This record gives sequence, C-alpha cells and structure tokens, in this order.
Amino acid sequence: MLRSGSPPASPLSFSSTPPSWGWFVLPCPKTISVILASPYGIPDLSHCRCSTPGKVVVSSDLPMGSGLGSSAAFCVSMSGALLTAAGAVSAISGVEGKGWESFGKNDLELVNQWAFQGEKIIHGKPSGIDNAVSTYGSMIKFKKGELTSLKSSNPVKMLITDTRVGRNTKALVAGVSERASRHPDAMASVFHAVNSISEELSSIVELAADDEIAITSKEEKLAELMEMNQGLLQCMGVSHSSIETVLQTTLKFNLVSKLTGAGGGGCVLTLIPTLLSNLVLEKVTAELESHGFRCFKVEVGGQGLQVCQGDCSCFNGDVV
Repeated sequence: MLRSGSPPASPLSFSSTPPSWGWFVLPCPKTISVILASPYGIPDLSHCRCSTPGKVVVSSDLPMGSGLGSSAAFCVSMSGALLTAAGAVSAISGVEGKGWESFGKNDLELVNQWAFQGEKIIHGKPSGIDNAVSTYGSMIKFKKGELTSLKSSNPVKMLITDTRVGRNTKALVAGVSERASRHPDAMASVFHAVNSISEELSSIVELAADDEIAITSKEEKLAELMEMNQGLLQCMGVSHSSIETVLQTTLKFNLVSKLTGAGGGGCVLTLIPTLLSNLVLEKVTAELESHGFRCFKVEVGGQGLQVCQGDCSCFNGDVV
C-alpha cells in the first residue's frame, strides 16, 4: 500500500478529516508484474519483474482537476508502488508507529523521476513541482528544477475551498503562453513579480516567530504576498467567477485568499491566522459551503511518499 503527499505548495494535513491524498493498494504479498523500459534517460528497470500478475486498487477522495495535485499524487504513488514491487526501491524506516515506512533520498529521487514522466503525459509541460512535493513532503522551494526544503518554526494553516469547477491544466497553461506571446513585455513583468513574491515568501516562512506579536506580523506579510500573487494570476487570465466568489466571501471576514494550481476553477487557499477564532472560521466555512463549495482545514507541511507492505491492516482512512 502506497500513499503520497500532495501540493499546492506542500503536502497538507490536519486533525480534521481532509481528503486522502492518493492510496494505491497492492496485493500482499507482492504480486505485481513490472516491466519498465527507459526511453527518458533514467535507469532501465526492464529486468525488474515479479513473477505473478497482480491487481492495483486506487482509492482516493482527493478532488480531481482542482489544483491540489491529484495527478501528481497518482503518479508518485503508482511509481512508488511499482518500483517497490519490482525491488528497485526499498523502505527504510517506520513512520509514526502506524506501520508506514519511508524511503531514502536516492530511492525518492528515482520515484520522482518516474512520476515526472507520468505528469508529462498528463499535462504536457509540467513544472515538476507537484510530483516533487508529493514525493519528498514538507514545504519545498522549487526553482528551475532545484529543490530547497523550507523549515518553519510556526504552523501555517489554510482553508482549502474546492469550487467543484473542473478545469484543464494543459489548456490553461497554453492560454498563459498565448497571452505572453501577444504581450511579451507586460507578461515578462508579471512573471518577474511572481518570482519576487515567491522568493520573499520563502524567506518569511523560515523566519522565527516566538510570540503572538511576531507570529501576527509574519502572517500579515504572508497574507499581503498572497493577495499580490492572486492579482498577478488574474493578470495571467487564470481566475474564474467561482474563484472570485471565494475571494469576496473570505474578504468579508478580513481573510486573504488565492487560487492554487492552474486556476480556471479548482481550489482556493485562504490563510488562517493563528489568532482567528473558531467561531469566525465556522462562519466563513458555512458561507462558502452555502455556495456549493467544499472546504477543508489543513496545515501546510507533511510526509511525502510512504509504504505499508505485507499486512495492509495498517491502512487508516483518517491518515493523510
């Protein structure tokens, strides 16, 4: 049994019941036949085969096509499952005492390489960040293929709102490219601003905040950057009326939101300040759900790819 984390910017987990982020149940013991050729310049695993064909059962309540990296969770879990069944990668340690095991750096790199090929098939020209976050977990700064793990001493909590409006990532990405070709100078400025925001946000995330004043100041800076980023995404033409409804609703409660994923519908992230009362959060959630949306309260940063082998009784639907 394999599970992986999922983006937007990192895996998400919380004590409530958020969606499961990609489960792949393998027959126990291993019975999957694996034939992996290598046309992509990564290790040839065609010699790694199990003798008996098997069945893969996919179970996930992660919203699909909504900007939460469901395709990356699928590709990472499937790659991890097949590579584990083939003996190409091996788990090394238990996780949280629940029967889940993690992988070493080299094995994770191999899984990530194969998962990226799957993302290419699905999306055409993906950045690689979704499969990277699903594979490695935690919060990751991703730039030009380089991964940098971000450490935060303070939890970053978000409300994810699923607008239930499907969208096509490949088409939206193509739309941004077309707009950039029509307005190269203006769009270059937009992209530059997005990069500046990302750099500043990654620095702020790692700032130490030891008291309520410092934490509030840190969260206010994050909120401002999220607000600016959303404006730039609107400039790219990837917002949607459903996204705007979420923005206007959360703004009434002085909360800042931004779309995640490719936009055009899908999901929206709302920063939950540490000092925000549960009553206010319940009110904003209720109003969002009155529009037909679906909400999850989550905490940014979590485990990446994990495996449970042999006795699959370790599966627990409450685990993310």
